[in-house]
Order: sequence, then structure tokens, then C-alpha cells
Amino acid sequence: MFDIGFTELIVIGIVALVVVGPERLPKVARAAGHLYGRMQRYVSTVRSDISREMQLDEMRRVGQDFKQSVESAASGVEQQASVVDDYLRGEVDMLDKSVRNEPQNAQTPPQTADAEPAQPDVRQQTLPLEEPDQNRAAGEPSSTSTRPA
Repeated sequence: MFDIGFTELIVIGIVALVVVGPERLPKVARAAGHLYGRMQRYVSTVRSDISREMQLDEMRRVGQDFKQSVESAASGVEQQASVVDDYLRGEVDMLDKSVRNEPQNAQTPPQTADAEPAQPDVRQQTLPLEEPDQNRAAGEPSSTSTRPA
């Protein structure tokens, strides 16, 4: 953090010994160590806070981008839905008009002079019926039927 070498520490120690004195030097060194530890914790806390804020900002940007993409997709879907809705309304209107015009056309049947009503060609279908087997009627089992023993 401060890039202090070993020789610089020795110089600082000698100056502190001369200024503070040998009796108070251990107390001052202990207090300086505590202050140095507090400063390191404070710096690491500030770094982590800054890092956390940067991550939150990035997440907010990603969230905004996602929200914008969802909104644009939703507007595209709504636009397509309105186009389909307009088309279907037009088709319904055309069907309503054709249904309204149909009863008028049905009231005036087409005039044909010699036209006979067409009768459907209905033929009776015949089903092949087999004569009942005399052996079955008498109670004898046939060879095709199987009965459990």
C-alpha cells in the first residue's frame, strides 16, 4: 500500500525512538499498529463498497436493457395483434354483409321453365345374409368356435 522498504522502516524507527523516547515507544508502536489495522480495514471496506456499487450499476443497466427489449417485443406483438384484429373485423363485416344479402337472394328463387326438381338417386343396399347353419341350431358346436373347458 505504501511501498516502504526495510531501510526506510529502520530510519522511521530510529526517528521515533529519538522523538518519543524508549519508555513510551512500545505504547506508541502499539497505537500506530492499531491505527494502521483500522486504516486497512477502512480501505478494504471502501473498496468492497465501490465494487458492490459498480456491480449494482451493471445489474441495473442489464435490467434496463432487458426491460427495454421486453417492452419492444411486447409492442411488436401488440402491433401484430392489432393488424390481425383489424383483418378479422374486416372479414366478419364481409360475412355479415353477405349473410344480410343472402335472405334477399333467397326470397327470389331462380326462374326455370322446364326444370324438374332433382331427386337424389337413392338405391337400397342389400346385405348378403347367410342361411343359419343347421348344425348350430341342433346344438352341435361348430369347428370355428372355441369354448373353454
